[in-house]
Amino acid sequence: MSDTHKPAGETGVGTKKSGGGLLDAIEWAGNKLPDPTMLFLIGAIIVMVLSHIAYTLDWSVSDKTLREVVTEAVDEAGLPIIDAQSGEPYVIVERDAAGEPLRELVADGKRLRDAFQYVYDEEGEFIFDDTSQPLARKLFDESGEPFKVLTADRQRLRQAWRQLRDEEGEPLKDDAGRPIVEPMLGDDGLPLWVVVDEGFVDVQGVRQAVADGEPVFERAVDAETGEEMQKAVYEPVADGRDPVTFLSEAPRVTEVKAKSLLTRDGFYWAMRSMVDNFMAFPPLGVVLVGMLGIGVAERTGLIGAALKAFMLVVPSKLLTPSMVFLGAMSSLGMDAGYVVLPPLAALLYKAVGRSPLVGIAAVFAGVSAGFNSNLLVTGLDPMLAGFTQLGANVIDPDYRVAPTCNWFFLIASTFMVTAVGWMTTSWIVEKRLNKRPSDDGGPAPVSKDDMMTQRLSGEEIRGLKAATVAFFALQAVIISLIFIPGAALQGKGDQFDRWVDVIVPIIFFSFVTPGIAYGVALKAIRNGKDVARYMIEAMAAMAPIIVLAFFAAQFIEYFNYSNLGRMLAMAGGQFLATADMNPAMLMIAFILVTLVFNLFVGSMSAKYALFAPIFVPMFMLVGISPELTQAAYRIGDSVSNIITPLNAYLVIILVFMQKYAPKSGMGTLVSMMLPYTITFTIAWCILLIIWMQLGIPLGIEGPLTYAPE
Repeated sequence: MSDTHKPAGETGVGTKKSGGGLLDAIEWAGNKLPDPTMLFLIGAIIVMVLSHIAYTLDWSVSDKTLREVVTEAVDEAGLPIIDAQSGEPYVIVERDAAGEPLRELVADGKRLRDAFQYVYDEEGEFIFDDTSQPLARKLFDESGEPFKVLTADRQRLRQAWRQLRDEEGEPLKDDAGRPIVEPMLGDDGLPLWVVVDEGFVDVQGVRQAVADGEPVFERAVDAETGEEMQKAVYEPVADGRDPVTFLSEAPRVTEVKAKSLLTRDGFYWAMRSMVDNFMAFPPLGVVLVGMLGIGVAERTGLIGAALKAFMLVVPSKLLTPSMVFLGAMSSLGMDAGYVVLPPLAALLYKAVGRSPLVGIAAVFAGVSAGFNSNLLVTGLDPMLAGFTQLGANVIDPDYRVAPTCNWFFLIASTFMVTAVGWMTTSWIVEKRLNKRPSDDGGPAPVSKDDMMTQRLSGEEIRGLKAATVAFFALQAVIISLIFIPGAALQGKGDQFDRWVDVIVPIIFFSFVTPGIAYGVALKAIRNGKDVARYMIEAMAAMAPIIVLAFFAAQFIEYFNYSNLGRMLAMAGGQFLATADMNPAMLMIAFILVTLVFNLFVGSMSAKYALFAPIFVPMFMLVGISPELTQAAYRIGDSVSNIITPLNAYLVIILVFMQKYAPKSGMGTLVSMMLPYTITFTIAWCILLIIWMQLGIPLGIEGPLTYAPE
């Protein structure tokens, strides 16, 4: 899998267009489309028209959920048995020949809960547990099948427990200071339960106590035989904290309707929000602030010198895998990789006589298609775990999803993305672009003089030393602000760690500080006016991005306002829920559904906010863990990021490409990145299937399966 080739000037290639083929046809068709700016304007107009058509047709989608098929339970006289608590009839879950529950899509907002009956003493009074909650028992039919109630109330059951006490009545505690409890049993030996009501879900359950990694037992005497025995000691599940409660809204039916942008209110919104849409366009501030710093570093010559040093360290054969790997790891800084890496990769490839577009493609594949792979836990993990937990709590209110639940799988995915990205770049993308002239994305010709200039001069070495000192001094300050207790960047922000929240300013200073140090050392910067001039020049180069951003922002926000993306996602989820597939095929189908709908709903969090409440509980009912659903979602979301027009950074990448291939259009970009989407999808699906077959946990607290009650 060699990653090298001779410069175009030595091989004779780079003088003609590549031949025919599917990718060339895609590029030709894509480039026949209008200019990207005009394309987004046309797209916004199309969304306005389609939203009005859907609104006129009164198109709506109900938020359906997958629920067991039930039949009413009847007594000996054939009359329904009515639940005294809710007034609803008892029901029994229907099962197929194999004993598996039958399920159907419903939109009535009701759910199944266990039927229960309060326990009374001889005087007809409630019996309470240690938390002063009345005790209840579950009800079963003659065959032992539990009665259920189809209801919209907020009641549920959790197992009752009592705290163990010593002879003096003092509570017993384990080595960690946690209270030791045991489950409460009825006269029939079956567990007793506590009814949790009033909209609050008590997530406190019980588990066997553990001390020093070993289960805790106590000595007990068998009442019948008088023999000594060991009895398991149980404790409340509260993760070392006080019992946690949270408000659980009653199930409700959600109907999403299309909203027109051509009605009086819709058109007013489109006009009123135009400036806000532009100013809130996610990549705009990130790119402009980041490029201020990068512009100074580039124009002083620091980046060029650093790239020369990089080429002396990294073997040419490992240039592409290095770019893909760095791209995948850049998700540590959230979206920062989109801004920093593509222009640097283009410069690096150009410096060695290779196509700058190949460098952009390789690093963009790692940054965007590999966005959900990393060797470390990133800020994405707790965010996604939160959505997954909300979906899981629909079925199991006690279920907890750890931020580390996909960690092992993501580590393996990082190496897979690097290897597959390397092969795709070398065997498909670069091979195709090598047949083009340099001004159309082909290899950059390198003369003998150019080869000489790749060596570091004495001035450049002196400048790099100054820049290195400035860079590491700055990083020492930043690290101190992150880890010193009470410092500005220490601890959590609103959603992520504080240092993640300020990653863009960190990038700015990480480029501008060594850039200034380098410029001063080489006398390219003599005063503050020189720094300002470099920044102005960098912003002048960003003018095409600013124009594109305005129209891209309108298109994306119009699509979100219309609800078309959300409705398509819900309809697709309901279709998939009715499919009769094994778990592996369900995961592959879910990946493909996510891949397709990523073309319509670009935001990772917005799309998962739609998908998690639908797919997570659906898949739990067929034995698929929420953590596995989350892992599959991350695959589908990643692989099509590089071709979806709703990826806000796509237009940024296109501008980087047009610097070296002015005639590049959306067709050029899509045809260049489509091979990565195909190869990553196939390889990632294979990896997931193998992972499922081997039964390896997806991460810390990352099971593959879920056992529904």
